[in-house]
Amino acid sequence: MTDAYVMLNCELGAEIELVEKLKEIEQVTDVFETIGTHDMLVKLQAVNFEKIREIVSWNIQKLPKVRSTSTLIKKEA
Repeated sequence: MTDAYVMLNCELGAEIELVEKLKEIEQVTDVFETIGTHDMLVKLQAVNFEKIREIVSWNIQKLPKVRSTSTLIKKEA
């Protein structure tokens, strides 16, 4: 399995709505609201890098009110 962390920025006031939509995505294991540079931190788990890219590109970035994402992928040691 591959773990990834998506730092997400959204439109002002959309946090609660987005948290609920993100939790509906099967590969999302945790969603945290944050304060600072990003509005949320989303943890994903998928079978490989390509699946992570697919989820971020087609499921997360296309959600209404998502402004931007930045993804960090955990490499297995």
